[in-house]
Amino acid sequence: MSPSTWLKTGTSAAALVLAAATAATAAPATAATPGATSAAVTLRYDDSRAAGWEAAVAAGVASWNANVGTIRLVKAAPGVRAEILIVATTGWPQATLGPVRPGRQVRVELGAQAVGDGYDKTRIAAHELGHSLGLPDTKPGPCTQLMSGSSAGTACTNAVPDAAERTRVRNTYANGLAAAGPTDGRVLVDAP
Repeated sequence: MSPSTWLKTGTSAAALVLAAATAATAAPATAATPGATSAAVTLRYDDSRAAGWEAAVAAGVASWNANVGTIRLVKAAPGVRAEILIVATTGWPQATLGPVRPGRQVRVELGAQAVGDGYDKTRIAAHELGHSLGLPDTKPGPCTQLMSGSSAGTACTNAVPDAAERTRVRNTYANGLAAAGPTDGRVLVDAP
């Protein structure tokens, strides 16, 4: 094989490997959650800057993974860019309104002020993740609606999306792809 043929072949092979690796990273994973009927979109989250919220984030992630089969939230490996960046703050919880798509990024801020006022950490984490998945606030609302947020009061600890919330996220990420169209991008602050 001549050097120019080898170079062309090597370049083509490298491009093919890079394309396959990119497709494998961005491609939807096979759904591993109950009730899934098609491939799930894998979204990575990074809670390395959410000191003190790790258990609440894990529980919120578990709630979404158990209730919506078209998404799969997974903790990003160190050094891997996550679609959902989660940080602890001293203010009120807030998040970028999605739906976030693979390769894009939204931010969730888990605010200590809400915890200081008596709101449940796990509900806060699950609620703010809901914003990342494209759900707006439904205030005022009952405790049974996760997206009612602070309007449900401090006694509410429900961290499970209701049927309408599950359906909306399921449909947004149906068929292994996030719905076409841009992420909303507004920052929603969950203060009473």
